[in-house]
Amino acid sequence: MKFPEKWRETVDPFQLQFDNFQLTEVLGYPHAGNDVFYAKGIYCGKETDVFIKVNRQLGADVQNEIQVLKQLDLPILPQIIDYNPNMTYRVSVALHGERLSTILGDNSDLQSMDYLSSYGKMLATLHGTTGQFSPVKDRKFFHIPSVEYFQQNNLSLDVRNFLVENQPQTINKCFCHGDFHYANILWQDKQISGILDFELSGIGNKEFDIAWAIILRPGQRFLREPQELDEFLRGYSQLGTYNRQYVNYYMVQIYCWFFAIGNDEYKQLVTQKINQIIASF
Repeated sequence: MKFPEKWRETVDPFQLQFDNFQLTEVLGYPHAGNDVFYAKGIYCGKETDVFIKVNRQLGADVQNEIQVLKQLDLPILPQIIDYNPNMTYRVSVALHGERLSTILGDNSDLQSMDYLSSYGKMLATLHGTTGQFSPVKDRKFFHIPSVEYFQQNNLSLDVRNFLVENQPQTINKCFCHGDFHYANILWQDKQISGILDFELSGIGNKEFDIAWAIILRPGQRFLREPQELDEFLRGYSQLGTYNRQYVNYYMVQIYCWFFAIGNDEYKQLVTQKINQIIASF
């Protein structure tokens, strides 16, 4: 996997005080909210490719990610080999693979159908995890946008009324990844080879976590068609249960927030999807 050249100012990773790792070279600068470096160095006497993540944004929580990963037992998760005492950075052995956005290209023949069942099944596997986890941190996406937000973005207030009037009566809680979507999932040979970014993980809303995984993001060329969503959920159902109506509700809520970040084509597509979901209630 290739990563971009330096695209913004960051901390100097060579100034970090490592205990178990010796940094020798920065290979790339993945796009992320925090400062993330794809790097090479010496670990246990061997040259090792790693990712170094350093807290940058206020919502960052490398400490939570470290504590979560210590409790999870999956070989496809990041192996943490170093972090500082206050847990503001961590070093993990690089996982290898490609994102579906790279593998599928324009997805013209719905090649995505070969991946989506495994995709959904993996989320159900994570949702079945037990351990001592903190509640997920509150995020704006968990809430219905304000009237002012709808007006500013030319979103119909009928959609907001739908969200107000159809709020789920219960919250089905489980361990949630918190950011389970294609940019955080790596694949090799049509199998998931890595799951990244557990900063937002904790006990949270199962159906919201599913909705977050399957909404269409700007520029995304898969999970556009109903059969793709059904295939993801079919895979999920092999290991877990869920309330489909709740998932649909949270998809509308998340789409309202994402509406503001897309271009005109994306906004038109999102509007269609919101209207289709509301019509199905």
